[in-house]
Amino acid sequence: MLVAAAVCPCPPLLVPEVAAGAAPELDAARAACSDALAVLAAARPDRLYVVGPAEQAGRGPHPEGARGSFSGFGVDVTVRLGRAGVDAPSARELPPSLAVAAWLLERTGWAAAPVEGLGVGAPLAAERCVEVGRELGAQAGRVALLVMGDASACRTLKAPGYLDERAAPFDAGVARALGTADVTALKALDAGLAHELKAAGRTSWQVLAGAAEDAGLSGALLYEDAPYGVGYVVAAWS
Repeated sequence: MLVAAAVCPCPPLLVPEVAAGAAPELDAARAACSDALAVLAAARPDRLYVVGPAEQAGRGPHPEGARGSFSGFGVDVTVRLGRAGVDAPSARELPPSLAVAAWLLERTGWAAAPVEGLGVGAPLAAERCVEVGRELGAQAGRVALLVMGDASACRTLKAPGYLDERAAPFDAGVARALGTADVTALKALDAGLAHELKAAGRTSWQVLAGAAEDAGLSGALLYEDAPYGVGYVVAAWS
């Protein structure tokens, strides 16, 4: 049964070494992520599932202790998924979204429960996302989710996807749904529009919707902004 969830953005820029001189610009987002993870720990879960968008090579399950790296972003920073001391050296490398999650967990000293990662592909249909979420939410014991994903990348002229007037209303709807634990609204997100707006978090949020269908959780919006023209949302469900 799902007892808590945290929703965080997954830009590698959250890692200060990657952001370099721009690191202070995301201090508020980092602090909100820490607050969201504290909600997860306080729920005393038996297992934490980390869900995030992934390209083909990173899709599917990733065991606790799997390693990730930010060397592709020019810095020598490596992370491991889950509790300190757990290592899975033969596992596939974490996709960037799960590597950011692993960094957040390490930063907050996560020790509350075993961790398992799941990379989900951008083309995954809403119905299948919800099914995956239902499977996670039906696991025995107290289940928590750390849900990684960015909103649109089209909020300004300098955004990765350039300016799209549909981006701000889309992001506002996402923030409202995540901040109020509105499962119905998350299920109804338009996959085609999310793809056009480069909103990589759509699949992760719909997995959350499936997991939370019968959980009766309430939500709190902890952060919502669009630095660099990309929508970032942090929320906690408990």
